[in-house]
Amino acid sequence: MTISPDPAHAGRRQRNMRDKQSRIFEAAAALFAERGFESVTTQQISDRADVAAGTLFRYASSKGELLLMVYNEDLRLALELGDAQSRSQSKPVDAVLSMVRPTVEAADRHVENTVAYQRELLFGSPTEKYRAEGLALVAQLEAMIAARLAAAARQDGRQSRRLDKQALLAGRSVFAVLHLVLARPSTGVHPGYGAIGDLRDQITQIVAGFFASLDCADTEDDE
Repeated sequence: MTISPDPAHAGRRQRNMRDKQSRIFEAAAALFAERGFESVTTQQISDRADVAAGTLFRYASSKGELLLMVYNEDLRLALELGDAQSRSQSKPVDAVLSMVRPTVEAADRHVENTVAYQRELLFGSPTEKYRAEGLALVAQLEAMIAARLAAAARQDGRQSRRLDKQALLAGRSVFAVLHLVLARPSTGVHPGYGAIGDLRDQITQIVAGFFASLDCADTEDDE
């Protein structure tokens, strides 16, 4: 005879797991903010979360993945704010800049952690759960930008069959520029440039290139 699992026991187990994950998240977030990524150890995080080190690694396989867990939430909130702020902008460049500005402003609050997050996000282990979640957020940002540019192009009367593809390429280009802006403190390149002003200039070029690419596509379609 098969014995069905006790729903009450299963519910308690799920609540216990969520509680431990919440404590680990809060401990990691606090310690990274207080000391910076490089100075924090996983033992310190497990001690503050009041869980065994072995338990901690059931929820995140490395310190880098713990950083991804924490900073993915920061990125998610920044994207939500950027999306909301972009809705009041009528010009494509202003709208795209509004989408990414909260991410830049959040990054400035702890540069060391931001640089480490970018490194883990782009070059971390492909098997890490939180890296996959972070990359999904990047794809979400690129899609948000693409949708706004495509809508602007259609409002302008553009009907190119390549419109959506070109818009997505532009969204990817904006993220590439954003990544370089966020990583700049660790590279030392282009000292003295203001992040937001530089970002606006590069977004302006990308948006202009997007519309120019549609002109080229329209010409090719007519041939």
